[in-house]
Amino acid sequence: MLVIFGATGDLSQRKLIPALFHLFAAGYLPQAFQIVGVSRRDIGDAGYQSLAREVLLPFSLGKESELEQFLTHLTYLAADFSKPESYERLSDHLIAVEGTMGQCANKLFYLAVPPASYETIFRELADSGLTIPCSDETGWTRVLVEKPFGNDNETAQKLDALLGLLFKEDQIFRIDHYLAKEALQDVLMFRFSNALFEPVWNSEYIDHVEIKLYESARVSGRGSFYDGVGALRDVGQNHALQMLALIAMENPGMFSAERIREARAHVLGHVAPLDTADVVRGQYDGYRIEEGVGPDSMTETYFRIKLSLESERWRGVPFYLESGKALAESKTEITVHFKAPKDCLCDMPGHDHGNVITFRIQPNEGITVLFWARRSGFAPGLEPKQLSFSYRDESAPLVRIPDAYERVLYDAVMGDQILFTSTDEVMAAWRIITPILELWKNEPLHAYEAGNAGPKIER
Repeated sequence: MLVIFGATGDLSQRKLIPALFHLFAAGYLPQAFQIVGVSRRDIGDAGYQSLAREVLLPFSLGKESELEQFLTHLTYLAADFSKPESYERLSDHLIAVEGTMGQCANKLFYLAVPPASYETIFRELADSGLTIPCSDETGWTRVLVEKPFGNDNETAQKLDALLGLLFKEDQIFRIDHYLAKEALQDVLMFRFSNALFEPVWNSEYIDHVEIKLYESARVSGRGSFYDGVGALRDVGQNHALQMLALIAMENPGMFSAERIREARAHVLGHVAPLDTADVVRGQYDGYRIEEGVGPDSMTETYFRIKLSLESERWRGVPFYLESGKALAESKTEITVHFKAPKDCLCDMPGHDHGNVITFRIQPNEGITVLFWARRSGFAPGLEPKQLSFSYRDESAPLVRIPDAYERVLYDAVMGDQILFTSTDEVMAAWRIITPILELWKNEPLHAYEAGNAGPKIER
């Protein structure tokens, strides 16, 4: 049984319901399953099913019967998360649903709500007994928590301490949906399943690494939320640092949640301290007149950070993390720049003939390797060539790549925590980000024109 807090909100309607429908249509959900939506709006089962039907119409062409079957698995409870009596009513509702299922159900509680509601919901779930499993041997209950997990190092520690009191670590699924993106999952396979690359994945051969999360869109409609968070908390503390961890981590030795999460946390725990020269923030012109944004807002919509790792493998290699709203293009990628060969058979001595590997996370998911080859014809010289792999291969144009939230939900049902962040990862990330937030209190906020490449600063 999946219980969604915030069932009528944007995340639930735009991501969770479509993901659940795709899993259902593909046969990846258990035969006996129920989705219980919980939100303040008083719409009842019929209203909730109607909302879901409207959302799913674009995804259900040719699958009309599956859509109608799926909707029968949805029920709804109007409730105020802040009131203890709401959880008594939720308990009664779940018991009634279990009656129709003919069994006690394992439960997933998904918090698709603002982070300010987390603490109350955690406490009330535990105090009400809703998180007690059906059986100590085979039953389970799990809690799924969206980012951002905390607002800084102090609030994250407080929230994590509360979670640790109320739940076991194997019950807590901290979501960073970027980890579930197909192309990002492939970074580990690319590195550790091919003898070509891992031997040169170090400071002897790699010059620098760029991690880019660019968005051409403005905050449009999310101004109130975004103004209280900013780009660094929104994507830097989670997505960007997780991408860094995957590209830089040591071989975990085995494909297990415990080992992989330990390896990611190890990277984040070895980020060297930063100073003001390493961090830049910006805000696009017109941000302060967006709906929900204050006229004197100092919230950043862009950041660029230069990080280094205190490890033998990466000593001296800079990692550049950059993200922003209202930029010239939308793309997410990791680019690994190799040093030029020491004894290059090059026609132009001194010219940079380094190789480049690009992991395209979105759009057009894939991997590209840039290398140098002899120019055809009588004139000597080298020219760049590319080996490129795309997940949306022309030979299989109809192959559908699962959305990241499909993987998030499927793995949560299966109890696989590889693509979820551990408490050690979260705390290590905040130890990196919180000092930057402090530095920025005395640093300028650079303006940039929407639709451009960000602030005009020395790079």
